[in-house]
Amino acid sequence: MLADAAKRRPVRPRHAASLLIVRPGPSGPEVLMGMRGAKHRFMPNRLVFPGGRVDPADHAAQAAAPLAPHTRALLERSASPRLAHAIGIAVARELHEETGLTLGDPPALDGLHYLMRAITPTSMPMRFHARFLTVGHERVSGTLAGSGELENLRYYAVAEALALDLADITELVLRHLLDFLAMPERERIERNRTPFYSSRRWRME
Repeated sequence: MLADAAKRRPVRPRHAASLLIVRPGPSGPEVLMGMRGAKHRFMPNRLVFPGGRVDPADHAAQAAAPLAPHTRALLERSASPRLAHAIGIAVARELHEETGLTLGDPPALDGLHYLMRAITPTSMPMRFHARFLTVGHERVSGTLAGSGELENLRYYAVAEALALDLADITELVLRHLLDFLAMPERERIERNRTPFYSSRRWRME
């Protein structure tokens, strides 16, 4: 019975972070996305944003500029100050690894905005406590290339992406991005509530 109970025990979610790079396009905002290959254990054959898990080294990595106060404050509602910094480092690192683009070396984190967080359902064999951040394309440099981990890597119009077969969480993040982009800049900075998606439900926190 103990063995059966152990099998039923949910996997502890790992901290992870994804980054939405946004630029204007002829039919509205565009976001950099790519397709995860069929061999990936987590979300294979799905269109996703650049990102991945937070590594231990991310906690101590240096930044050319720290997270902006409003971004740090929102992250620290569900993360320690050290983890909040690591999340910013992780999205910069994963961005460079997966796309060839960079926020600088060391990265400048002050252009990042926090959108929302989500936790993978307990029924999944791989679980992540993911934070989603966004940054304007003007804060990013380099040549789009990547490691091959994401296929068909390009900027997708948000309307185009929403018409595709997306994972529920990806669709939710994109719809929240549209709400975020519609806000005046001051309102974006002064937000004190963000969406949280867990157990296949979402709420504001």
